[in-house]
Amino acid sequence: MDKVALVSESNDPTQHPEIVFRDDVTVELVKASANDADVIWAARVSTAGENSLDEINADPSRSAGLINYLARERHGSPFEHTSMTFFVSAPIFVFREFMRHRIASYNEESGRYRELSPVFYVPNKERKLVQTGKTGHYVFVDGTPEQYEVSVAAMKETYTLAYANYKKMLDAGIAREVARAVLPVALYSSMYVTMNARALMNFLSLRTSREGSHFPSYPQREIEMVAEKMEEHFARLMPLTYAAFEKSGRVAP
Repeated sequence: MDKVALVSESNDPTQHPEIVFRDDVTVELVKASANDADVIWAARVSTAGENSLDEINADPSRSAGLINYLARERHGSPFEHTSMTFFVSAPIFVFREFMRHRIASYNEESGRYRELSPVFYVPNKERKLVQTGKTGHYVFVDGTPEQYEVSVAAMKETYTLAYANYKKMLDAGIAREVARAVLPVALYSSMYVTMNARALMNFLSLRTSREGSHFPSYPQREIEMVAEKMEEHFARLMPLTYAAFEKSGRVAP
């Protein structure tokens, strides 16, 4: 995380906040009702009716085979009787990709109702910068040190100017919803996202790149960073379901 003071036209940096440059994302599990046993009792109702509730307090490891069967045969509805809510802080361009997944509930920070903080994304040195190949058949490769320096310098210059103009408009009495138009999509935003295990597996199958996936995916690195942190929580909450997801080639049931 890097910081720089934003200097106003009056040359008084105390009148404006520091700009923060980040190369990471934040993912926190806020609350969860998600357990392998939830999948089992939901599935057992098909054959056991009201007696399926006896499974709620049962040891889910006794039914690992059932979870594997459900994942393999793509009987997905039992995985929907779960809920996980995450707090995510990431660049706006990540959220625009995230919200293409319409199998979740979202509430995002609003630039209409609050002054947006000057926190912007810059890639770290491990971020691959150069795209090679044709559309639909390309890969990203490492850039040169010079390309990295050019990228970071251009980003920081743009962000600093954009936020200075944003503050200038706000100081002139212009509405926040109008002033925010000058801000780039690399600005960090925050949101809560809630989804069930089936939806999360669908998200992970598309937004992570893993060897052994039945359907290979090539996500943008920044949204993959979010997905990887969500996956860590999922694996801890529902280890049997997560193992079945992996075993089935990371295909959502």
